[in-house]
Amino acid sequence: MTLAESPAAVIRAEGPWTHRDVAANGARFHITEMGEGPLVLLLHGFPQYWWTWRHQLPALAEAGYRAVAMDLRGVGGSDRTPRGYDPANLALDVTGVIRSLGEPDAALVGHDLGGYLAWTAAVMRPKLIRRLAVASMPHPRRWRAAMLGDVRQTAAGSYILGFQRPWVPERQLVADGGALVGRLIRDWAGPKLAGPSEDTAVANYQRAMCIPSTAHCSIEPYRWMVRSMARPDGVQFYRRMKRPVRVPTLHLHGSLDPVLRTRSAAGSGEYVEAPYRWRLFDGLGHWPHEEDPAAFTTELVHWLSDPEPDR
Repeated sequence: MTLAESPAAVIRAEGPWTHRDVAANGARFHITEMGEGPLVLLLHGFPQYWWTWRHQLPALAEAGYRAVAMDLRGVGGSDRTPRGYDPANLALDVTGVIRSLGEPDAALVGHDLGGYLAWTAAVMRPKLIRRLAVASMPHPRRWRAAMLGDVRQTAAGSYILGFQRPWVPERQLVADGGALVGRLIRDWAGPKLAGPSEDTAVANYQRAMCIPSTAHCSIEPYRWMVRSMARPDGVQFYRRMKRPVRVPTLHLHGSLDPVLRTRSAAGSGEYVEAPYRWRLFDGLGHWPHEEDPAAFTTELVHWLSDPEPDR
């Protein structure tokens, strides 16, 4: 696909999957699904949409799962509502989609912001989460502690501080056809993210960001994370997140991730009172599922099918 193609063509890209919309938590969400079996729900991060899971959807379906990648609120083909971008409400979007799909539970797989929401959903609605896999994102309390107490992590996450300005970040994200989106993806990646197929993927992300209101909605969760730290709603959320995660958890991270340091992510196991498996991918950056999809998917499928995840 090219930047000249319509947003609808980018969001509802043709492939072995199917597209449809589901209602949940007072909004409409676009999902891409493939396969039959136990539900695996995939949550994208910033500045992406469901397309980031294009490699994992077929692999999970072939492994015997119902693989569903959703667009988060305000992104891709989902509704762009005027409010509702705090992590508690976004996590309820996720669990609401699980219910709307008619499933009793799901294995949640989240990357970046999607990982933040996966951690949150596992705490808020543990009965709906069968297993948890998080890539490139510490536990929310670990993220907060690292941003406040680790100078290097604060510097690495300085883009989040830049998002606190009104209007300017939105304009920067859509300028020159979303050129900044392309730079962020390439700057945050390791050396393996290259080639014509990845150029096409980056072009898709740029085009999707230029859909009206997407840039604003994409930034709002990060504004909440920073601005709420001293507010009652933020204090309440982080206090709530003290509750341990009680589902088997796989934590994946790229050793070269420049925006979420390995040291920041590695301490998240203290919040899990269940089998916890840490996997560090050498030579990969912030997008391990796209930089080395074969290695990432193999690790994920083996873990999902492992009857003894505490080994």
